[in-house]
Amino acid sequence: MTKPRPPPQSRQLTAELLLRAYATGIFPMSESRDDPNIFWVEPEARGILPLDRFHVSRSLRKTFRGKPFDLRCDTAFGDVIGACRESAKNRRETWINDEIIGAYTELHKLGFAHSVECWREDRLVGGLYGVSLAGVFCGESMFSHVTDASKVALVDLVARLKYGGFVLLDVQFVTEHLKRFGAVEIPASEYLERLSQALTVQAGFYSAPESPGLEFELEKLLAWPSTNKQ
Repeated sequence: MTKPRPPPQSRQLTAELLLRAYATGIFPMSESRDDPNIFWVEPEARGILPLDRFHVSRSLRKTFRGKPFDLRCDTAFGDVIGACRESAKNRRETWINDEIIGAYTELHKLGFAHSVECWREDRLVGGLYGVSLAGVFCGESMFSHVTDASKVALVDLVARLKYGGFVLLDVQFVTEHLKRFGAVEIPASEYLERLSQALTVQAGFYSAPESPGLEFELEKLLAWPSTNKQ
């Protein structure tokens, strides 16, 4: 279950308001992409993806090592959030309206929102986006136009978070898809404790295409066994 929250004292969704909201454990949604209204959500059971127990299946490790995509970060944030907004086979409706797109685009320009992108032949075919704040990364949405694109983007994201010193990956809600990677639900009270600790951590989102440190984290994620301990 989720608990709708009254909006913070501002009628307009801004980057500043979003940062304040994430720091207190709430996030905005809309009933649909065409609904102009915003409501605030605080799940009673919060989904997180423990970075030290991230699971990569054998088949996905093989796919990733085959380098089926050109992985990029923060080169097409607007296109990623736009693709996440569109309906798909497993979701007829989405919660990303125009005001949400505008506010997160502002966050991106300020360096707090990031996209991980999968490209093939210069065409964006999958990716995800989220918000980074101190030592927490809040995953917002992902999309895939070809097989495994969003999964590969998630593996790349986790490697970047581990390399950057993040300690908490918030996925909001646990889905069957995310369970395969090790996502779990925790009570809201425990989430707030972890969030409070994460906000004291100085982490940095690494968006450059590659580095020895990032490659090292990727190799650890892709190593056997697939559940990686720090």
